[in-house]
Amino acid sequence: MEIRQIRTIAAKEFQDRIRNRWVVAVALIFTVFALVIAYLGGAQQGSVGFRSIEFTIASLVSLVIYLVPLIALILGFDAIVGERERGSLDLLLSLPITRFELLLGKYLGLSGALAASMLAGFGIVAVVLTIQLDTGILLHFSGFVGTSVLLGMAFLSLAVTLSVFAADRTRASGLAIALWFFFVLIFDLLVLGALVVTGGQYGGELFPYLLLLNPADVFRILNIYSLEEVRSLYGLATVFPAALASPWLLGGVMFAWITIPLSIAAWRFRR
Repeated sequence: MEIRQIRTIAAKEFQDRIRNRWVVAVALIFTVFALVIAYLGGAQQGSVGFRSIEFTIASLVSLVIYLVPLIALILGFDAIVGERERGSLDLLLSLPITRFELLLGKYLGLSGALAASMLAGFGIVAVVLTIQLDTGILLHFSGFVGTSVLLGMAFLSLAVTLSVFAADRTRASGLAIALWFFFVLIFDLLVLGALVVTGGQYGGELFPYLLLLNPADVFRILNIYSLEEVRSLYGLATVFPAALASPWLLGGVMFAWITIPLSIAAWRFRR
């Protein structure tokens, strides 16, 4: 594996997103939505304005779970199948570069573009929150932004895997949207529905482990469980054991969600 080859492919992917204003557009989306939600997050309780960092992060978690996976899937669904349809994949593979180097370079370049847009957007939000609240919020907010980037990288890994397996861009885009619906909307409903139907007699002990099968839930637990006030509000204190709530363990699970789909994509792409 040649690092220089991977770096070249990654730099090209990143520069392409910079040139087409993708990074700027996504950064603006994150900034606007995050500021609006942070300011209006307490409207249901009858108050508006920037509140404590705990409730601000709790409000922004929902935004990230809905928005970041969708953006990541849209960004990566045609990484390979798009090159194949344009006829440029054969040209790239004719160069002195392996299939794994090409795949990893594309993934790292897209990850860099996604991370840059999120850091830029949330960076502006961090400045506003620091002015409105205090500088002590930066540590908590930095952890939130870091886990948001990991969530985006996990779904980007899934998107690249779809791109390798899909026969054309149309099917890849359809599968990407279906994947977003499943992990963001359907998965939790299925798990909760199964618990309600069985009256909690079956699957109650497995419930916390089932949540680990969804990167969006792993992200939610990472950010909510460490906030004591919000943890009780979400009910996580009663359904999720503290032994599984270790940031290191959950971070490892998120890392697995990044590496395992990418490894499967690399295996398929080599074949």
